[in-house]
Amino acid sequence: MENIYDLIIIGAGPAGLSAGIYASRAKLSTLILEKDKTGGQIVTTDEVANYPGSVENPTGPSIVARMVKQAEEFGALRKKDPVLEVDFTGKIKIVRCKKNEYQGRSVIIASGAKPRRIGCQGEVELTGKGVSYCATCDGDFFTDFEVFVIGGGDSAVEEAIYLTKYARKVTVVHRRDELRAAKSIQEKAFKNKKIEFLWDTTVEEIKGKDIVESIVFKNKKTGEITEYKAQEEDGTFGVFPFVGYEPMSHIYKDIIQLDEKGYIITDEKMRTNIDGVFAVGDIRVKDLRQVITAAADGAIGAVQAEKYIDNLYPILEREVV
Repeated sequence: MENIYDLIIIGAGPAGLSAGIYASRAKLSTLILEKDKTGGQIVTTDEVANYPGSVENPTGPSIVARMVKQAEEFGALRKKDPVLEVDFTGKIKIVRCKKNEYQGRSVIIASGAKPRRIGCQGEVELTGKGVSYCATCDGDFFTDFEVFVIGGGDSAVEEAIYLTKYARKVTVVHRRDELRAAKSIQEKAFKNKKIEFLWDTTVEEIKGKDIVESIVFKNKKTGEITEYKAQEEDGTFGVFPFVGYEPMSHIYKDIIQLDEKGYIITDEKMRTNIDGVFAVGDIRVKDLRQVITAAADGAIGAVQAEKYIDNLYPILEREVV
């Protein structure tokens, strides 16, 4: 008989690793599956200053490394094997991957969400070097610098307002001639003296050798191309694209209940509409997507998975399914 795990965790970011720590410590046989690199979005963050209890100068990779070590010391098994499809119809859940097929008594989905990119030249190369997708994480690094926020929806304008706590000037760059954000949010932004607006404008390129040094704009109505260069005394500035997120939930469409944006709907116990299947972290519907909330989700999901398994499978009977 093929090995049947108590819990299969899909995704090895902070949410998945936290779930792995709690589940394996509870003596559940735990398999963590990851598509690519371990750690999710946090591994691209050079400094994580807002994670409670972090050691001096914590980095995304260092926090992830400690989480991985904890999970493995408690007995969690990690495998790099991209998930292709799932079958949650039976009592035993099936996860089909590129290399193998895995079976589990329960599943926690922690696949995360990725920021939607602008799609311009230089964006990928300068991510983490002036280009950031998290104002809460990186706003402090741009204290007294200039910052450009790309987008015109609720998130973009809210983040622009937040960034005025640090930056001396925030310019909102929007491809239309009016914002899409809620009127109440717009009013706050228009009243903020630190915020300016660049209308009918798209970003064509972000330039810089090892750090953002300039940004190239195009006016959609006139076709005019302009390049803004960092002030000589600054040497750089921040670029924060907020044009939406893409939850990594495409393989769960028509299987698990999703909202209109593709996020998995859960209750406060991380339960989805399918018994034995939980969702944690950025992939689920929630207000704040941070390392600390991902870790909390993972802990809750693992505890609930343990309770689910204990109710269905007495410990002495788990070897026989």
